[in-house]
Amino acid sequence: MEASPPPAPPSFRSSEPPPGLITVLDGTTLRIRLHGRIDRATCSDILPRVSACFRVTPFETIEIDFSETTRFDDYGVLVLLEIRRYAHRLGKPLSFVHVAEEVSKILELTGFDRMIERSGIDKPSPPNVLVRLGAFVIECFQNAGTVVSFLGNLMLLFLYVLRHPASLRYDDTVLYMRTTGVDALPIVGLISFLLGLIMAFMSSLQLAQFGANVFVASLVALAMVSELGPIMTAIVIAGRSGSAYAAEIANMGISEEIDALKTMGFDPVLFLGIPRMVAAMLMIPILTLFSDIFAIAGGLLVGVTMLDLTPVTYMSQTLKSLRLFDVVWGMLKSGVFAFLISWIGCLRGFQARGGASAVGHAATSSVVTSIFLIILFDSIFAVVRSYL
Repeated sequence: MEASPPPAPPSFRSSEPPPGLITVLDGTTLRIRLHGRIDRATCSDILPRVSACFRVTPFETIEIDFSETTRFDDYGVLVLLEIRRYAHRLGKPLSFVHVAEEVSKILELTGFDRMIERSGIDKPSPPNVLVRLGAFVIECFQNAGTVVSFLGNLMLLFLYVLRHPASLRYDDTVLYMRTTGVDALPIVGLISFLLGLIMAFMSSLQLAQFGANVFVASLVALAMVSELGPIMTAIVIAGRSGSAYAAEIANMGISEEIDALKTMGFDPVLFLGIPRMVAAMLMIPILTLFSDIFAIAGGLLVGVTMLDLTPVTYMSQTLKSLRLFDVVWGMLKSGVFAFLISWIGCLRGFQARGGASAVGHAATSSVVTSIFLIILFDSIFAVVRSYL
């Protein structure tokens, strides 16, 4: 028994056009008839043909006729929005005729009128320069208030910890001392060693012309101990640990862990901020001392290998040029820089709002702000020292 042939796919009669748009020019009115099904099944074929409806010229107004529409859903709304976009581009008024009850319900449910009002066709003009400047000034004052308020809270809590040492979380403080100080020692030592080596090499090119090779040791020691050692160590720690402080606290805020601490009666700044600040203020001055030692070692390598100096001569000149005041001054600056790094890192972490991108923004803002404040306060220290 022969198998019956498969049924032929449905097709439209030659006298009946397929579902789509039928364009008729009636005087000065361009009438677009939505014929047949204007729904999910036909929308993908109809949308590319919308632009062809407006090639008929000339016309003054546009009408959309729903008299031949057999089915209309929210995909048909996309067709109407596309027609509305072309009409707006040409500057022609648009109206609907023979709107069936089914079409009216769909337009009402999808909020077609509101979509037209909020569509990107008529983009609002950007605010002028004065409005943007005013908004920027207001935002700066608000941020300044937040910064000062957090600083005051941090200082009061630090004084509270000095009066009540048991309130400090010692386990976490030791952990942050390890991550901030011990784990950072290799990178700080390497950078300082290379910096001392470069300074000794570059200065030797000039001092060798005058037979003053021995003063390379004095230059490296004074520059590193009083200036470059503290500031380079602080910048490295700001990029390494300051950003980590901000990211950790920001992540806890986004995951609502800080809200949980408040619910349990803990002060988040005392619980999270003070251990980080204490660890930074204890470890960064020690890292600065190691930075000075590694930099002097880099200069010693250049002095011995290139300047024909003995290790005893180089170290003797180094000790002769340094004073106890220079070492104490560098450690004092490091303590201030440590406070700035921990303060800004915790502040940006507590300020973070939003999703995962807020964590990255908090870390970036922490590094940029910390480096700016480090350089600013270093310049202040330089002016103060000139009067001492």
